[in-house]
Amino acid sequence: MIVLFTDFGREGPYVGQMQAVLHRHAPGVPVVDLLADAPTFDIQAAAYLLPALSAEFDPGDVFVCVVDPGVGGSRPPLALQADGCWYVGPGNGLFELVRRRADATACWEITWRPERLSASFHGRDLFAPVAARLARGEAPPGEAVAPATAAQCDWPDDLPAVIYVDGYGNAMTGLRGSQVAATAGLAVAGRTLASARTFSDRAEGEPFWYVNANGLVEIAVNRGNAAALLGLAPGTPLTLT
Repeated sequence: MIVLFTDFGREGPYVGQMQAVLHRHAPGVPVVDLLADAPTFDIQAAAYLLPALSAEFDPGDVFVCVVDPGVGGSRPPLALQADGCWYVGPGNGLFELVRRRADATACWEITWRPERLSASFHGRDLFAPVAARLARGEAPPGEAVAPATAAQCDWPDDLPAVIYVDGYGNAMTGLRGSQVAATAGLAVAGRTLASARTFSDRAEGEPFWYVNANGLVEIAVNRGNAAALLGLAPGTPLTLT
């Protein structure tokens, strides 16, 4: 399947335009809109969110990933193959954690250009057609480069900050649950939270942290909104105690 991961938002024509290109160039291949509200312009937050959300997909699936505030600038367009899945998008660090956590990677700088390439919508004009080619089983249209071409080597393996807030007000962090002891406290917004297995293990209205279904440490409130209660947003720092 082809999987969309963008910061475009649910409103406006952008996701629909990309879907139209994908259906036109790879008819019959399912297109899934996995996430359209990645933190706007926040490459780092998206880079930690992407491997958590893509972990359940199969080799051969193609991700079109667009969090690209530098669109039309000097950053290269890339196609990364990581453990059999493809990731197509800007070479701005967005694929850094996918690359770092994969057992096997290969990378290409996309050199093909369509007849019409807008300066501001490479998702539609460049990344979607390349993703369709890969979904059809074609080779990446570019030159092989080192997978570290778009690396952000100074980024930590786990990010102690909020990276995404969902519609319930639950705040995902850049920390993998497998790397955090269940006995750890999580200090954020002037409070230290204890862990729980799930929501019903805490009283209504009580904030806590837990390991969510995508394997990330998440801050939540039983039957409440953690972001509103604690003032959380992407970029809010936290500390383990």
